[in-house]
Amino acid sequence: MHPAAKTLVDIARSQDNEVGDGTTSVVIFAGELLKEAKSYIDEGMHPQIIIKGYREAAAKAVERIKEVSIKIADKNEEEKRDLLKKCAMTSLNSKIISNQKDFFGDMVVDAVSHLDTDLDKANIGIKKITGGSVTDSQLIHGIAFRKTFSYAGFEQQTKMFTAPKILLLNVELELKSEKESAEIRLENPDDYQSIVDAEWKIIYEKLDNIVATGANIVLSKLPVGDLATQYFADRGLFCAGRVPAGDLSRIAMASGGAVQTTTHGLCPEILGTCREFEEVQLGAERYNIFKDCPSQKACTIILRGGAEQYIEEAARSLNDAIMIVRRAIKAYAVVAGGGAIEMELSRHLREYTRTITGKHQLIVNAFAKALEVIPKQLCDNSGLDSTDILNQLRQKHAMEGAEGIWYGVDVLNMQVSDLFKSFVWEPELVRINVILAATEAACTVLSVDQTIRNPKNEQQMSEAEKRYNGAPAGRGRGGPPMGRAMRGRGGR
Repeated sequence: MHPAAKTLVDIARSQDNEVGDGTTSVVIFAGELLKEAKSYIDEGMHPQIIIKGYREAAAKAVERIKEVSIKIADKNEEEKRDLLKKCAMTSLNSKIISNQKDFFGDMVVDAVSHLDTDLDKANIGIKKITGGSVTDSQLIHGIAFRKTFSYAGFEQQTKMFTAPKILLLNVELELKSEKESAEIRLENPDDYQSIVDAEWKIIYEKLDNIVATGANIVLSKLPVGDLATQYFADRGLFCAGRVPAGDLSRIAMASGGAVQTTTHGLCPEILGTCREFEEVQLGAERYNIFKDCPSQKACTIILRGGAEQYIEEAARSLNDAIMIVRRAIKAYAVVAGGGAIEMELSRHLREYTRTITGKHQLIVNAFAKALEVIPKQLCDNSGLDSTDILNQLRQKHAMEGAEGIWYGVDVLNMQVSDLFKSFVWEPELVRINVILAATEAACTVLSVDQTIRNPKNEQQMSEAEKRYNGAPAGRGRGGPPMGRAMRGRGGR
């Protein structure tokens, strides 16, 4: 409920939406910036001076990140793939599936490599199936969705096709009585039969038009009833109704088909295709799988695991890794993780403070100190002595040249080491977004007057309320409003 807390939640959410990782970093850093600012506020420094200093420091930090980041645009395909895998594995390091980071790192890079140039994440489907080991997870170069609700006759349908023609519909193929949507008054009871015949004629006309297209697979967003299911089964077709809209649009994009809202005027051009279609058993569910579609822009990750909560957390972890790889491809520049870039920025800003004077020097120095909270938190999380490790890192980063620039907290070997050589990499965009979002959040909170209420004022207000509550009604200006007793905060 607290407005400042809401601001921190919002920047974490924006960080997740924008780059997919670094949500914890951005909250910790914003909190540390506010902590550093508190002592200056208490001393009477105007918030606008602090805000200006923070923004100046953030601009210098972003400038430094772009200056030292390793550009990967000139590398060959094999080197690029290896780098992207390292980025994915770095993201998965702190997640629940960290033990399988090598396995999932390959899977994530393969999945993102299948996307079109726009790198639309919606084209990567993640299907969660309880049962089996997490290493039973697989990447399908195509579309997979759970078998939809099936009607009578479904068992007789063909469950495997090679190079099938796929018809996608947004049409209801069910025999429905007109009484549900219309009222018909008849003078002659014999006319009722003609109405029934018309209903049957309409549904059969739809089914005949579909079969005439030569389609082998019929998928519809709306229900496909008993009559249609049996009709298609008798003619060797496969059908599925109530297909989720997201899956249907992905199949349309991948197979080259187009979703139709009518069964009239169907032509071969609107049909999609794939190399192979099969219905298979995965865990306790049956899945319809479309493999190797003409447009290699879509893929599906089948995620397995022993417990539902584990799979849900694994799916969120994979989402972070996918976002990181996408950003690395777009940015084509990486920095070392593990607090290395933060320590370098802290050193750079401290050097910069020697060139400026006045209050700004204090604020930029406070910003540089706040940056050290990331490696400090890594030390605390892994059981290292943060004071000792930070002193070692300061010494390494103070070395001449670029020799110590990528030294960070190596939590696996419990020491400081060159994390770029250890392949702990992440896109520069993640760190840039962390710094800008955290700075903006801290400045927003600082710019609000009276964010913290004085406890003395609280006490005075409560005493005043007690006096009002005990006073008789109608005492004029000093008492409560005419005839109405003032209550405490719970009153009206």
